[in-house]
Amino acid sequence: MPRLRPALAAVLLLASASATQAQTLRIAFKASMDGTDPHQSFTPNRNAQLHVWETLVTQDATLRPHPLLATSWRSVDPLTWEFTLRRDAVFHDGTPFTSTDAAFSILRAKAATGPRTYAAAVRNVATVETPDAHTLIVRTTVPTPLQPDFLVGIAMVSARAAEGAQDADFNGGRAAIGTGPYRWVRWTPQQDVTFERSPNWRGTPEPWERVQIRFIPNDSARVAALLAGDVDVIDTVPTGLHARISGNAATQLIKTDSVFTHYFYLDSMSDQVPNITGLDGQPLPQNPLRDLRVRQAISHALNREALANRVMEGGATATGQIAPVGLIGHVPEMPVPAYDPARSRALLAEAGDPQGFAMTIHCTQDRFAGDARTCQAIGQMLTAIGIRTTVEALPMPIYLRRSATLTPGGAPELTAHLSMFGSSSGIASEALTALIRTPNAARAHGGWNRTRYSNPQLDALLDRVDSEFDPAKREADTQEAIRWVADNLPLVPIFHVGASWGLRRGLTMTPRADQYTMATEVRAAP
Repeated sequence: MPRLRPALAAVLLLASASATQAQTLRIAFKASMDGTDPHQSFTPNRNAQLHVWETLVTQDATLRPHPLLATSWRSVDPLTWEFTLRRDAVFHDGTPFTSTDAAFSILRAKAATGPRTYAAAVRNVATVETPDAHTLIVRTTVPTPLQPDFLVGIAMVSARAAEGAQDADFNGGRAAIGTGPYRWVRWTPQQDVTFERSPNWRGTPEPWERVQIRFIPNDSARVAALLAGDVDVIDTVPTGLHARISGNAATQLIKTDSVFTHYFYLDSMSDQVPNITGLDGQPLPQNPLRDLRVRQAISHALNREALANRVMEGGATATGQIAPVGLIGHVPEMPVPAYDPARSRALLAEAGDPQGFAMTIHCTQDRFAGDARTCQAIGQMLTAIGIRTTVEALPMPIYLRRSATLTPGGAPELTAHLSMFGSSSGIASEALTALIRTPNAARAHGGWNRTRYSNPQLDALLDRVDSEFDPAKREADTQEAIRWVADNLPLVPIFHVGASWGLRRGLTMTPRADQYTMATEVRAAP
């Protein structure tokens, strides 16, 4: 018998290790977090943060609003919203969630500065009142019919813990206190972030005792980690690697449509720009992108179907509008712009550029699967119509910094660049407000307006959308704004990006249109 004890101990140890592993969900993200303050906007950050911090209003997988920390809300008058808050929500430090925390969170988000905030979501908030611990009154400066929907982006932080908190306080965990099903453990930049199941969460305890999110930017390495069993879930599976996952007995592939639109940002406001020259390399007297015909030529030079189906290998849907199917504002009858190089060349000639010009375009190389490849293909398509194009693909952090930088002459540093955007609210008019509405810090308009685009007609259309309480009329007004953008091309929509995940067999997951990967939606298969 004594000889059996080591073997028995080994078996017990293995069983214990397997049980522990089963309680840990291991997820791999393509993109890394770059901060932990929940009121600073960046998709990978928010995806991770939603495990820790909750919002008053949440979204389902198709981005429809639902109650969360607010159980209900009503419009008292055109300028006043009343929210009734949960009575059983508790922060991870044991303190109750109250209207004081909700008011603090909204005002903190409104005061956030920098290029990546959620201030636009509360741009119209004038005051926030707390008549009692579970009632919140939000008063707006103008009628804001979608104010409850906008609050899906505002994380509820602890007023006590977050008062005066800086990045280091969130990064280190002191201020990283939420009401969510998981509590903060640690974040190692460029490596991973770890959460633990919250023992005082009000709901049914999560099946995962621990969630570790690793950052693996290389697509092949991320897929290899799943196939090797090193992780349980991976996001952003490139279409070229779908077969490796779906054809493996131990793994499965999940796909859905995405809210994100890939578009061409063109600086049509600056008189002179840094990234366009004549074919001889000399500066041009005027920015050719100011001419609508040149922007139309660029649009017709793009073979969107080929980009979506061949370059993106079926991982995208060609489009000519910023609103994907299902979002408020999508125009069903709007066709995809025709691929017509001959028309593009004719338009350039009409605009006074029969020989074309030289242009450098910029894009990301790690924002989504196929971004750099798409950029190269677009460069070739533009060169074919006479716009001799050089492509510069940038890592996401560098792209974000440069896209927000102005030259000494006041023009954006990036003249023509490719980007991807999806409103966290799932509302198309909010995407337009962020991307091309006249920048107005006081009203939080144009938070992502990298070209400083400004047009009073578009602003008036969006003002009308913002003030309309009737859903049918608001839908019609939003569609009018979408059509206006298609006609005037302050940006050029190209395709809607698909979303795909890889999972190990034995798990199920609800795929989300916002491409978030939530441990709360991953379960053991029945």
